[in-house]
Amino acid sequence: MIPMSELRGQLVGYLKELHLPTVRECFEEVALKAQQESLGYEHYLLEVAARECEVRRHKRIQKLLRESQLPLEKSLEEFDLNRLPRKVVNQVQTLRTGSFLARPENVLVFGNPGSGKTHLVCALGQELVRNGHRVYFGHCNLLVQELLRAKQELKLTRWLKKLSKCEAVILDDIGYVQQSREEMEVLFTLLAERYERGSVIITSNLPFSKWEAIFKDPMTTAAAIDRLVHHCVIIELNIPSYRMEQAKRSQE
Repeated sequence: MIPMSELRGQLVGYLKELHLPTVRECFEEVALKAQQESLGYEHYLLEVAARECEVRRHKRIQKLLRESQLPLEKSLEEFDLNRLPRKVVNQVQTLRTGSFLARPENVLVFGNPGSGKTHLVCALGQELVRNGHRVYFGHCNLLVQELLRAKQELKLTRWLKKLSKCEAVILDDIGYVQQSREEMEVLFTLLAERYERGSVIITSNLPFSKWEAIFKDPMTTAAAIDRLVHHCVIIELNIPSYRMEQAKRSQE
């Protein structure tokens, strides 16, 4: 019979080789619990396997959250859903499951400044990540500058390939961007590259009728809108500015 100390050493070695750090940390504790509660071998194995999977899932989600560049303070828990119309609440509850990513559909969020567009899409992005999906968040003007710089350095293809690994790319505040023709071209290239390949989530304070200010000419504007709306969910936040409401309350 193998002495207990030698048996433990061999087991720890195997767990290291198999890259099971959580099992290595908890197998003795769980074994004692199983012994005290007269649990069978299957229950013991289930417990240590479940702990390993739980820790791995948590670490993966934390890694995806870091890579997403989402502002974590803008979560669904911090968003007042009671401010939204019932239709929008239903849309959000459906979208947070991530089922639209498989189709893939775009999500276009329109509303006046201060209506909560950015907070809502960031919260939605976090929900998607916590369900295991890869998401990238960027302020539209900053992302456009990154893409333009990549194009000038002949690295645009590499950037687009990086973004293609994301199931959803969030472009925040597209309505504030007044691009030059070069900047417009890289933005259009991104939208065209993701067409029917990956979801785009966009916020805008401009209706489609004013998007020519972004894409510079009617044909490019129509082509961009056509790609976005072919498979999409449109959310309209026709509600008062949250910041204005907060300012009024502070003065009461």
